[in-house]
Amino acid sequence: MTGAMYAAIAGLKSHMQKLNVIGNNISNVNTAGYKTAQTTFTEAIYTTVTAGSNGTDQVGGVNPSQIGYGCNVGTIAMDMSTASYNADGNGMHCMIDGDGFFLTGNKSTATVSADGGTTLATVNPKDLELSRVGDFCFDSQGYLVDGRGNVVYGFVTKTTKTDNTIDDANNPQVSTQLVPIRLPMAAGKPDDPTAGPAQGTALYPTAKGDTNDGKNVYPAGSGQPITADNIYIDKATGKITATNKADGSILVVGYLAMGVVSNPNGVTRLQNGYYKAGEGAGQCIAASIGGALAGKPFNNQDPTADKAVEIQSAGNTALLTGGLESSGTDLATEIAEMITTQRGYQANTRIITVTDSMLEELVNMKR
Repeated sequence: MTGAMYAAIAGLKSHMQKLNVIGNNISNVNTAGYKTAQTTFTEAIYTTVTAGSNGTDQVGGVNPSQIGYGCNVGTIAMDMSTASYNADGNGMHCMIDGDGFFLTGNKSTATVSADGGTTLATVNPKDLELSRVGDFCFDSQGYLVDGRGNVVYGFVTKTTKTDNTIDDANNPQVSTQLVPIRLPMAAGKPDDPTAGPAQGTALYPTAKGDTNDGKNVYPAGSGQPITADNIYIDKATGKITATNKADGSILVVGYLAMGVVSNPNGVTRLQNGYYKAGEGAGQCIAASIGGALAGKPFNNQDPTADKAVEIQSAGNTALLTGGLESSGTDLATEIAEMITTQRGYQANTRIITVTDSMLEELVNMKR
C-alpha cells in the first residue's frame, strides 16, 4: 500500500521540477534571445510480482505482472530554433537568422613584442562564450562589445606595410586570427608633417604568416582608436564598415565570426544568456558568415602546411540588423502546460490522501 504513496511522492517531485522549468520560461517571456526548455517524464523502476512465461506443450504462456513506482524527469531539453525578429531601429543590433552563435569573451591575453607593439594570443573558439543576443556597440577603447561588456570575436583588417596604413582601401586584407574586434588605432601627430601618416589616420595590425606565427601585432605606441561614425554591419557577410572622422575615409573594420557547434541543442547554459560548448555540444568552430572568408587558412597559417585548417562557411545562416531576436517563449503553450502540470501535481496529492485514509482504516480495524 505504501508503494502507491512513494509513487505519488515521485510524481510530486517530477511535476514540481517541470513547474520550475515552466516558471523560468514564463519569467523570460520578454528576454531577448531566450531559448525555452521542455520537460519530459520517464517511468521509474518496477518490481516484478510474477514473471512471464512462454508456455509449454500443455499450458499457455502468461504475461509478467509488474508494479511501478512513479515517474522521474527524463529530459529538460532546449529548443534552439530561431525565434521572431524584434526591430528596434539600432543599426548595431543583430539577430542570427539560422543556426550559430556570436563568439564573446574577455580580451585575449596580450604580450609585448620586441618593437613595443601588442601581440594577440591565439584563442580556441571552444573556450569562448556563445550568445544569440547581438546588442553590440564600440566602447571607449574601440572594442566591439555586447550589452554585458564582453568583447565580440571575429576577424579584423590587417596590413603588411611598415607604417601600418592600409594596403588597398578597395580590397583590404583580412587577418584570419580569431581576435576581439577592434577599431583601427589612430595615428598621432607626426614630428615631421611631411613624413609618416597624418594625425588620425587609421593604423592596422600586421599579421604576417612568416613572423609571429601569424598573430596580429598592433603598431607600437598606438593607444587610442579612431573616431568612427556611420558604422554598418552587412547582413549577408557580417562585414563591419565605418567612416574615419579624421579624414572621412571609409574603412573595413573586420568581420563577425559565427560560432558553429555540431549539436546546438547540446550547449550548456550559463548566466546572462550565454552558452558554453561543453560536453554534448560536439566540435565548436569559428565560421564565416555567408562564406566571406571560407577557404582561407585559420589563424593565418601557411595553407600548404600539413595541419592547416580552413575557415568554413556558416551555411545559410545570415544576420538581420536593426533589431534583436525575441524570446522563444510561447506564452499560450506555457500556460496550458502549467495548467496540466498543476492538475497532475494535484492528482498525486490525492493518491497520498487516499493512501493515508486506507492506512488509517487498517490501523483502526481492531476497534
